[in-house]
Amino acid sequence: MPPIPAPCGSWRSPISARMLAEQSIGIGAIALDGDDLYWLEMRPADGGRYVLVRRDAGGHVEDVTATPHNVRTRVHEYGGGAYAVDGGVVWYSNAADGRLHRLERGSPQPRPVTREGELRYADMVHDARRNRLLCVREDHELLAASRSPGGAGRPPEPVNTIVALPADGEGEQRILVEGSDFYAAPRVSPDGARMCWLSWNHPDMPWDGCELWLADIDGEGAPANPRLVAGGRDESICQPLWSPDGLLHFVSDRTGWWNVYRLGAHGEVEALTAERADFGQPHWQFDMSQCAFDGASRLVCSYIVEGVSRLGVVDTASRTLTPLPVPYTYIASSLRAAPGRAYMVAATPDTPRALVSVDLDSGDATEVRSTTRFDIDRDYVSAPETVEFPTAGGRTAWAFHYPPRNPDFRVPDGEKPPLLVRTHGGPTSLSPALLQLDVQFWTTRGFAVLDVNYGGSSGYGREYRRRLDGAWGIVDVEDCENAARFLVEQGRADGRRLAIDGGSAGGYTTLASLTFGDTFAAGASYFGVADLELLARDTHKFESRYLDRLVGPYPQGVEVYRERSPIRHTDRLARPVILFQGLEDRVVPPAQAEAMFAAVKAKGLPCAYLAFEGEDHGFRKAENIVRSEEAELYFYAQVFDFAPADAIEPVTIENLDSH
Repeated sequence: MPPIPAPCGSWRSPISARMLAEQSIGIGAIALDGDDLYWLEMRPADGGRYVLVRRDAGGHVEDVTATPHNVRTRVHEYGGGAYAVDGGVVWYSNAADGRLHRLERGSPQPRPVTREGELRYADMVHDARRNRLLCVREDHELLAASRSPGGAGRPPEPVNTIVALPADGEGEQRILVEGSDFYAAPRVSPDGARMCWLSWNHPDMPWDGCELWLADIDGEGAPANPRLVAGGRDESICQPLWSPDGLLHFVSDRTGWWNVYRLGAHGEVEALTAERADFGQPHWQFDMSQCAFDGASRLVCSYIVEGVSRLGVVDTASRTLTPLPVPYTYIASSLRAAPGRAYMVAATPDTPRALVSVDLDSGDATEVRSTTRFDIDRDYVSAPETVEFPTAGGRTAWAFHYPPRNPDFRVPDGEKPPLLVRTHGGPTSLSPALLQLDVQFWTTRGFAVLDVNYGGSSGYGREYRRRLDGAWGIVDVEDCENAARFLVEQGRADGRRLAIDGGSAGGYTTLASLTFGDTFAAGASYFGVADLELLARDTHKFESRYLDRLVGPYPQGVEVYRERSPIRHTDRLARPVILFQGLEDRVVPPAQAEAMFAAVKAKGLPCAYLAFEGEDHGFRKAENIVRSEEAELYFYAQVFDFAPADAIEPVTIENLDSH
């Protein structure tokens, strides 16, 4: 049957919001322990619980952790590094209480190895020589101003340290490193004689300025003779790792790109790669990795060129990089390696994310676990097209365009498809090129989607990342508007039906675009920032000084904060907006969305607000993922006047009759 002409937005799609939520999982945090492969699965159908899964040498796959345990940590709020495994023993953080638990293979029950209290742990590593865990601890019990003042106009902060604790839980914890605002990546050398770690201080974020420290470990197990070996206020260091023969390797952006280096036998820093590519990404979470050894002189790496991932092998003796012929355009920052093989979460333009095993000699890949539990007919898949477009200041920026695609329908003659511009979070993050089911949800219904990597995004070098310094709310807005206009000028989108959405920092860009610009006709903000001044005063420690670089020092630059806050300029807002918010969100508290909704409603604009109990920064429960996805579609249907093929529970839209 030839495709039927039908209004865009009304096409019947084989991809439902319920399928996205209930038949999809998240996969990450890969670890190897001998012949065993471990990973974490985030299961929306199980209330968003994170479950530790193991595949043994025989290929048998089983859950390691059971209900109600949720393997997640809230250090830095974004977590990561929530478990460690060594010799069949697993240590993990349980989200409900933040305590570390120990689970031995074959044992029916885990047991806690840390006490109850307001202590959080992340980035664990087992120091086998001393049978202890080294980890980052975030102490929320010491929120006394005398110990940890938050600074002018800011509340006191938790205290971060690197601690050692007995692996069996029998004994006291010991602080090994303290004094900096933040720590990450405590790593012990293969012989147990040395340790390294990362540290940084306010107002820097680790992708702006970070230090790599190295120390001997003395007879009492404490770091001795600590020395700074790389990094500083204008150099970002990430992913320290030891080679099997005991050389310290790391990733640095000292040349303007995150490349791979090592510390030589005499303390000299040697470059192993010199590519116009990023072998690192902003470490929003702990234990991110794009590099792993499969032998003493072979380092497996993923790296990003113009937003697209590649896989290669570095010969550390000759310092040469050899690309591997794999089809993946996206590789997550959780790469591990064993002799001859690499393990990673990867995707292609027409296959969704999956945990795969790659033969490093042939490049052949084997799927271990898919993130989807249903097959996708490739005829319905819209593949990403790289778009380089002109933007403000004579510069260019980047995006990935997904045109509408559904073999059962076509755009009627004389009609152009509506366009949904997506703004990623961070804002120092990246929209990758891959098959994303939440994108296909829209393209199979007749929408075009444009994922914009505005100035400030990672994957394009340090200079591109720094375009946003002092210009958040300006550069990102200009780039999103210019990206949309570029497609309209090419005749690939309807200039009257341009929508924009995003979460967190992307929610701010969405609200700023609707408030300060005139390109978009509607938008959806997911737990987005509406008041920059409120965010500077009321957010978690990790990001409490992030805006110093993106906007300006606070409170000295308070007028700039107010000038760029959408909530303070609703008189300029003339577009419908829907807001989504988790009521347990500590990164962007609900007060932001509530204030924005009240202001837009009072102005008489069409608007809606959906708040979800039990959700924090990002939705994890299946029912809330379904509701928010369908509600956004319903909202655009009312604003753009089309009838979705889906049966959707109506959304209460204020002031709709006035539109």
